[in-house]
Amino acid sequence: MTALPATSREWHLVARPHGWPAPTDFALREVPVEAPAEGRILVRNLHFSVDPYMRGRMNDVKSYVPPFKLDHPMDGGAVGVVVASNAEGFAEGDHVLHGLGWREYASVPVQHATKVDPELAPLSTYLGVLGMTGLTAYAGLFETASFKEGDAVFVSGAAGAVGSQVGQLAKLAGASRVIGSAGSDEKVKWLVEELGFDAAFNYRNGPVRDQLKAAAPDGIDVYFDNVGGEHLEAAISSLNVHGRAAICGMIAQYNDTEPVPGPRNMAMIIGKRLRLQGVLVGDHYGLQQKFVEEVGGRLRSGELKYRETFTQGIESGVDAFLGLLRGDNTGKMIVSLDR
Repeated sequence: MTALPATSREWHLVARPHGWPAPTDFALREVPVEAPAEGRILVRNLHFSVDPYMRGRMNDVKSYVPPFKLDHPMDGGAVGVVVASNAEGFAEGDHVLHGLGWREYASVPVQHATKVDPELAPLSTYLGVLGMTGLTAYAGLFETASFKEGDAVFVSGAAGAVGSQVGQLAKLAGASRVIGSAGSDEKVKWLVEELGFDAAFNYRNGPVRDQLKAAAPDGIDVYFDNVGGEHLEAAISSLNVHGRAAICGMIAQYNDTEPVPGPRNMAMIIGKRLRLQGVLVGDHYGLQQKFVEEVGGRLRSGELKYRETFTQGIESGVDAFLGLLRGDNTGKMIVSLDR
C-alpha cells in the first residue's frame, strides 16, 4: 500500500460574495488525511472542474442544488487515482470520476465514484467533452430544444465547454446553419475555422441583435442559451415561428446585485408560438450511455473537436474560477493537480 500523506489542501468558501466574487471570499486550508473508512476510497485528485453553476451555489438561496457551506470544502467534478481502498471492486491505481473536487485528496463513498479508463480518452475529458458539460450540450440540443435536421441554430457563449460542443453536434446532425457568439475575435476565428460554424460574431463589437440578424438573415429555429440578457432578447427577435430555446445558463447575470429586467420583447413568444425551456443535466442521465457511445465515436474519428484551458496546481483554483466568469477560457476550464 502506498504511504498516505499526512495532510491535504482544500478550498473553502469563507464569505458569500456580493456581486463578483473576490479572492478573499475563499481560503486554501490544510486538513489531515486519514485512511478510508469502510465503503470508501481515498483518491488523489489529478484534475478538477470549475463551472459557472458554482457561482449560484455561493449564494445562500434555495435552488436545484444546495449552496456551499461556509468554512467547508467546496465540491464539483474531479478525476483522480485511488491511493487506498476500503471498498470491494476498487483497487489502488484505479482511476475514478467523482464529485469531490476543489481538494488534493478526497475520501469518496464508492457509490459516488465511477471508474474511467485513461486509455480510452485523456482523464480531463471525463470532466468536459465526455462528462457533465458534454452531456449538457447533447441533452439540451436534442431533447430540450428538439433539434431536427435542417434547423438553423444559434449558440451563445459558443467558445465555452458546452457551447462549442452544441454547435458541432448541430452541424454534424444536419443543421442548415450554425451561428455562435463569443467574447473575442480569436474565439470567433476558432469557431469558424476549426469547429465548422457557418458564422460567428464577437458580441463586444456591437449590439447582439444586429449582429445576429446579419449572421442569420432567414432567422433561427433553435437557440441554445448560455448567456441570457441581451443575447436572449436578440434570439427571441430572430427565432422563427415554432422556434425552441434551451436555457442552459445566464452567466451575464450571475454576479448582478440587483434584479435584471427580462427581455423587452417577450410578447413575441405568443405570436411566434415559441418554446423556451430550462435544461439541467441531472434530468438526462438516462442518455449517458448513448451520449458516450455517439460522442466518443465522433471524438475518435476526429469529427468532434474540443479544447481545454488548464491552470496548474491547487493554488490556482480560485483564479481559474474567476477567469471562467470573465470568459478567459476557450473550451473547458480545468484545474490540473497532475504531477
